[in-house]
Formats: sequence, structure tokens, C-alpha cells
Amino acid sequence: MLWEKIMFHNVAELEPAPGGSGQTLQRFPRKVREVLGRGAHQRGRFMAQASTGCELRFVTSAEHIRITLSATVEAGDILVYHGDYFHAVHRLTPGLIHTLQLDKPDRLRVIGQETLPSGRFSTDVWRIVISRNYTAGLGFQVVFHDLDTMGHPVRPPSPDELPSRSWLAYGSSITHGSGAVLHHSSYVQQTARRLGADVWNKGIGGACFCEPEMADYLMTCGDWDVVTLELGVNMRGLFTADEFEARAAYLIEGMLRQHPGKPVILISMFPNMDDIKQVEGSEMSAANRHFNERLRQIYRRLDHACLHLVDGHQLLPDLSGLTTDLIHPSDDGHTRIAERLAQAMEAILNGHGLPRR
Repeated sequence: MLWEKIMFHNVAELEPAPGGSGQTLQRFPRKVREVLGRGAHQRGRFMAQASTGCELRFVTSAEHIRITLSATVEAGDILVYHGDYFHAVHRLTPGLIHTLQLDKPDRLRVIGQETLPSGRFSTDVWRIVISRNYTAGLGFQVVFHDLDTMGHPVRPPSPDELPSRSWLAYGSSITHGSGAVLHHSSYVQQTARRLGADVWNKGIGGACFCEPEMADYLMTCGDWDVVTLELGVNMRGLFTADEFEARAAYLIEGMLRQHPGKPVILISMFPNMDDIKQVEGSEMSAANRHFNERLRQIYRRLDHACLHLVDGHQLLPDLSGLTTDLIHPSDDGHTRIAERLAQAMEAILNGHGLPRR
């Protein structure tokens, strides 16, 4: 979305912050956030407010800028880029309004856009990326207050300054980047760089429940070229296999119906500790098997040319790529997933006549 000549990427709504100062970056509309969850398990209502994965993008001739941001609930990191080139990291502390002074690096001015390989983005594009706090248990939420270019004009990036491919990613906290120390190390961000793609990250930690309202929103969310749906791990222990299948099928069928001709890629559960538990009759171990099989059944039943299934165990072949919680990938695990997923997605996109542009 565009507001005040800034592109707010992966932002569904800008919401006035409590106290009337600034705009909160929301990845999901209020009407979706406030119906998430099941019974007493309503974690999704606050996890959906996490700003991690949102970006502020703009172009200006200013050599020096000041951007004012704040964190609402917990500390977290802001990553600054020129295009795909990393610039700096800044920590926001809750309860404080931070003004960051950012200076355009001398070497970018000397070399110039016309000779510097740009990657997905033009190096003229400032990208203020909302990362996360690795040790935090809640979602990192950010409020935008002001951008000061000191009198220089500012504008949103033009289409030729942005990636030509677009990708919508829905899934659990793993898709949202948990386990990675910084957001740019997550498998989604690493895969996007390998594919030359822009990504709308709609991961929702601990609460990827495929609610009908969430499904309906995702069906109308952006003009993407490809969507990935990482499903199952959050629904174990809360939903039966039949309920999981019904909710997943509603989302998958809706994506295929609303976006004809575009690839829909299912990602089954990544390996986790419940795959190796030696406890007889373990509910979670059984759910791992049953949910993955139900996902395969949907894939086989629909038998659709645009529907693809990628096995999470092939993306991350062993548990050594996990953190010590034995469910979230480490930085190394995210990299392993990204390497394999990018290869699979590249082949799928090419097969649908969507080569890199």
C-alpha cells in the first residue's frame, strides 16, 4: 500500500497507534485478526499483529534521511538496505520513539547505479525492513511516525525498480522466520533472493489454522505469481485430521479457483522432534503422519495442473538443522531449506511459463 509517498510492503492496514501518535504496521486487516483462533486458543489474534516482514520502501535524492519509528510491546531490530545491499541494523526499545539518521554510503555514490549489479531491487530504493527479536516470545510490532528527507523529494519505487516476480507465503512461525537470528536469514527471505522474487510473508506463529476468514483474505491478497502454503504443524493437538483436511482443502481449492493458471505449492511439515519420539501412542507423532498424509490426499484428489506438493522432509532432511527446541530451523536449517525450495520453485515457475524476467 502507498501512504505519504512511501510504499508500505506486506502491510494490509496502517492503524492509528494508541495515544494518537504514528501508524501501526499491520500485516492483516482488523476484520481478519479479530476472528482468529479456536476457543480459548486465540494466539493468532496478537501474533497477527506482528510487523516482522513489513517494509517501508522509497526513493529520494537526499544523501541523509531521518526516519522515526517505535516498538509497541517488545524490543526488536530494524534492518536497512539499499536494494539488496545490507546497510545497517538498529534496535528499537519499547516505550521510546527512535529517530534513526541514515546516510547514503559514499561508495554507492561513487560506483553508481548503472555499473553496480542491482539484484532484485534498484540500489536507489531505501528498504526499511522490520526484523524481529530472536529472544522475544511475542510478535515485534512497529509504529511509523515520520520520514524526513530534509527538503528533498521522495517517491515510492517504480515497477522497474522492484522484483518482477511476486510470491505469497502462508504458514507457521517457521515461514514467518522463527529460529533465524535475523529476518533476512529466514528460509522465505533466502528463497526469495535466490528466485529474484518479492515476497508477502503471511506466516503466523503458533496459529496457522486455515480459518475460513483467513483463507478468504489470502485468496484476495495481492497479485502474486506463486503461493506457498506450509500447513499442519500448528493444528496438531487442536484439530482432528478430518478438521485439518477440511480447512486445508477450503484454502487450497479457493486459491486454485481464484487464481487460475498460477502455481499453488503445498509444503508438508518440516521434520521435528515428534518424528522421532519413541513414546507409544504419542498424539503428536500420530498427527505428524496423519496430517501429512491428508495433505497428500488433497493433492492427489484435486489432481490439478497448477497444484504442487513439496515434502518438508526433503527440504530439511535431518533434525540437525533445527534449534534446540527441535521444531524451528536454525540459520543453517533455514539456509538448507531455501537452497532446496528455490530449486523446486524455479522448476515449477519455469514449467508454468514464468521464467525469471
